[in-house]
Amino acid sequence: MGDEKLEWRVESKTKLLETPVFRVNQLDSVSPDNTHGKYVVLDANDWVVIIPEHNGCFLMVKQWRHGNNSLSIEFPGGVIDAGESPEAAAARELREETGFTAEKLIYLGKANPNPAIMSNKVHFFAAKNLTSTGQQDLDDDEYVEYLEIPKEEVYEKMGSEEYPHALMLAALLRYKVQLDS
Repeated sequence: MGDEKLEWRVESKTKLLETPVFRVNQLDSVSPDNTHGKYVVLDANDWVVIIPEHNGCFLMVKQWRHGNNSLSIEFPGGVIDAGESPEAAAARELREETGFTAEKLIYLGKANPNPAIMSNKVHFFAAKNLTSTGQQDLDDDEYVEYLEIPKEEVYEKMGSEEYPHALMLAALLRYKVQLDS
């Protein structure tokens, strides 16, 4: 079966809601056999996740996650600003959330957080040869504590209640496959 028998065509896109973080759009789409359907898609800027290595540990951040209504231990990361490259965003987010800079950022790839309902990508980086600036530079609504956690502990606990974020698991897999195998 050729891909043309699987591909849908978007006929129109209607904005339903706009928030500071994402836009909710309705797509009016047509299937390969001309069935019409309406689908909701979240459009957002792309994101970055950085895996910083320091003294045999990963630098992680602990922060509140409203969707999960709990604290979450994660790799640093955030939204890529308009006009900003993924690499520049990774360097900025690392510095803001941990107070560290990296001599070397290694691109590990990208993925779609949930292709069923989201249009954006998340870009994964490893950060090596870190230097501390001595202070975080958090956004007004960010309350983030950074931690140095042994790599083995992160591998063991990723996906647990303390480390619930699925994108961190995806980032760690990209890291493992490319740098730590």
